[in-house]
Amino acid sequence: MQEKPVLLTQKGLEKLREELDQLVNERRPEIAQRIKTAKEFGDLSENAEYEDAKNDQGFVEGRILTVEQMIRNASLIETDDHQDGSVQLGSSVKVKDEFGEMTYTIVGPAEADAGSGRISLESPVGKALLGRRTGDKINVETPGGARQVQILKVA
Repeated sequence: MQEKPVLLTQKGLEKLREELDQLVNERRPEIAQRIKTAKEFGDLSENAEYEDAKNDQGFVEGRILTVEQMIRNASLIETDDHQDGSVQLGSSVKVKDEFGEMTYTIVGPAEADAGSGRISLESPVGKALLGRRTGDKINVETPGGARQVQILKVA
């Protein structure tokens, strides 16, 4: 089975590598020590510390596998080649709507973080912006309802 590429900027790939390093070199040994300490308490069948540490271990090991797979399947987004002026993956787009002006960066789903202005190309706003140019007015259907967005600048 061929795995789907994970679209990432260079910064997003670096963040994943940092997370993997932290999980493998800090969290994994910390949890192993917690398990060892909890085993010393005796009967594991009624040992809440042991169960909690084992649950954390399962989560961390699962996240390590996920992050490793994302890094292995990473497809880097070129963020500085937008000569034609249209919104593309990696573009920084300044828009205006009834809520004011905002700047979004269009990224792959793995890197999306709306709170920091990084929206997925698969989100309603991301889909609507792709291929558009400065000055375009776009109607966007969002979970909060329809709204009109005007593109002020594409970089």
